[in-house]
Amino acid sequence: MRSDIDMVFVRENTEDVYRGIEFNLDENTAICLRVITKIGSERIARYAFEMARKRKKPSRVTVIHKSNVMRVTDGLFSKVCKDISSEYPDIYTDEMYVDAAAMELIRSPQIFDVIVTTNMFGDILSDEAAMTIGGLGLAPGANIGDKYALFEPIHGCAPKLAGKKVANPTSMILSSKLMLEWLGKKYKDSSYLEAADSIERALIETLNAKILTEDLGGTAKTNEFGGAISKRIT
Repeated sequence: MRSDIDMVFVRENTEDVYRGIEFNLDENTAICLRVITKIGSERIARYAFEMARKRKKPSRVTVIHKSNVMRVTDGLFSKVCKDISSEYPDIYTDEMYVDAAAMELIRSPQIFDVIVTTNMFGDILSDEAAMTIGGLGLAPGANIGDKYALFEPIHGCAPKLAGKKVANPTSMILSSKLMLEWLGKKYKDSSYLEAADSIERALIETLNAKILTEDLGGTAKTNEFGGAISKRIT
């Protein structure tokens, strides 16, 4: 695990090729349509800049795209992000092509603060980013809409690990922490925020005590790791 990496990945997740608009032109040709809209790009860009503004550090937003190839779709996304950035003069903004970003996530992940990108690029790069801090078992996820939100580990389910007590529950635990933060802000209730902080502190204390699951080089079973965290929650 690396302790010098502190990044947030903001991914649009309603558009792009994941809209599932595919068809066969003929028996030898398959077509997939990529959908990028101004409203979708504005929403995710503004969320990224708002998140950057709330972070307790010099803020930076890196816009990741491939507009040199996909000039229309990623060109729109890039332009919208640039327009939104003008509303946040206190935040440093830069752009990076997705292939260069993939390289930098391996070479110098600590340079990133808040990353904002499109759906498919975000799906791929967020898993890569998770590996820079120790693996998918450590990375929480949040799908946040205008009114509702869903929180889950970024890795999804792991049926092959069911019943073996070897899964790292950190991602799920931190997803719960994100949920409590969202609820606290939504309902202006500090008790949610205090609970979120307590969970995070307990997790950090457990990791610092070298109580680790197998994927992190330790021997603790899932229930043992979770139990060690619960005992530290105040």
